[in-house]
Amino acid sequence: MNSTSSRRPQTAAETQDRVRAGLARRYRAERRFRAYGIAAITFGVAFVIFLFGTVFSQGVSALRQAYLQIDVFYDPEIIDPAGNRDPDDLMVADYQSLVRASLRERFPTVEGRPALRELYSIASSAASVGLQRRVTADPDLIGQRERLWVLADDTVDMFLKGKVSRSAPQEERRLSDAQIGQIDVLESQKALKLRFNTAFFSNGDSRDPEQAGVRGAVVGSFLTLLITLLLSFPIGVGAAVYLEEFAPRNRMTDLIEVNINNLAAVPSIVFGLLGLAMFISFFGLPRSAPLVGGLVLTLITLPTIIIASRAALKAVPPSIREAALGIGASRWQTVVHHVLPLAMPGVLTGAIIGMARALGESAPLLMIGMVAFIVEVPTGVLDPSTVLPVQVFLWSDLPERGFVERTSGAIIVLLLFLIVMNAAAVVLRSKFEKRW
Repeated sequence: MNSTSSRRPQTAAETQDRVRAGLARRYRAERRFRAYGIAAITFGVAFVIFLFGTVFSQGVSALRQAYLQIDVFYDPEIIDPAGNRDPDDLMVADYQSLVRASLRERFPTVEGRPALRELYSIASSAASVGLQRRVTADPDLIGQRERLWVLADDTVDMFLKGKVSRSAPQEERRLSDAQIGQIDVLESQKALKLRFNTAFFSNGDSRDPEQAGVRGAVVGSFLTLLITLLLSFPIGVGAAVYLEEFAPRNRMTDLIEVNINNLAAVPSIVFGLLGLAMFISFFGLPRSAPLVGGLVLTLITLPTIIIASRAALKAVPPSIREAALGIGASRWQTVVHHVLPLAMPGVLTGAIIGMARALGESAPLLMIGMVAFIVEVPTGVLDPSTVLPVQVFLWSDLPERGFVERTSGAIIVLLLFLIVMNAAAVVLRSKFEKRW
């Protein structure tokens, strides 16, 4: 007898039990899936909080810097022995000896070359540079006495911030017991304190942590992104409009579309090699210049902008085009006056995504020489410069402990740069957004 025909028909109660069991399994599966999703979101949020908490906890201390107050006598015998106020002589005078003389006046009992060397190391080498700038700007200071604040050494800065242990054995720290005693005296006289670190925002790069700043990298990033935006936005939007609205549907168009999608997935360092071979080796453009960096980043951002712009154009309802064409508008007028304005919010979203990617790129810029040590702040697109991601990379590789907080501080500035860009995109998106 057939086994199928031998089965007893299920009763209504049995059917209900099976349905209830099936529903229970579904509900359990749904609860598990929901729990997995909540766990994934919780893990991601916790990781982001940990990451940003670590960066901010290490980088916020870069906003303060140890400053030393000194009484300087601008000795004419040292600065201008000839008395002719020649700018060239004022530039090469031994201003470091003025700083040392001020420290000896404050600690007259310190004697011996090793002890004096330790005393002099409390002040940063930038102190003499500050005196030079003041005298060259105002030669009338020669022969006068002035009290001013100068940068302290980075080791002193780390000590005041609690990152150098006072209780550690002397051979295990960079500050001697005598230097710690001198620091205590200066603090008691209110001649040594932590102040807002203006140098971090006004200086370029430096080998000394207390003198290193992000201004050069910020200006370099701005100039590089400006070149990128001026090139990638009109070219990307124009290519998207042509491919979506005017290009014939044939094999050539399909090949172009496939290649654009493939270029979006190409590693960025490949574009760096292309920029090195084309813009520097073939066209002879200067290395480490924002112009070359902008050209390379344009190649990287173009696929993203084209793809996002095409998606925004596709999202515009066909009735808009049909209505415009129905009242006599040309194809070009339909696109420029109707389709493109409605697609502009999506186009701007794609542009800001591409620019955000360009802001965080470092590998292609390393290939074109923007990893160079640049002290001066660039003033044009052809001047040597670096960018914030590369500056973070450079500082993270330096051994001095003061560069640890500088690295985190530069990351904070980079994040603020990105927030400003996104805020500008939100404002522009809300301005151009239209509902239909």
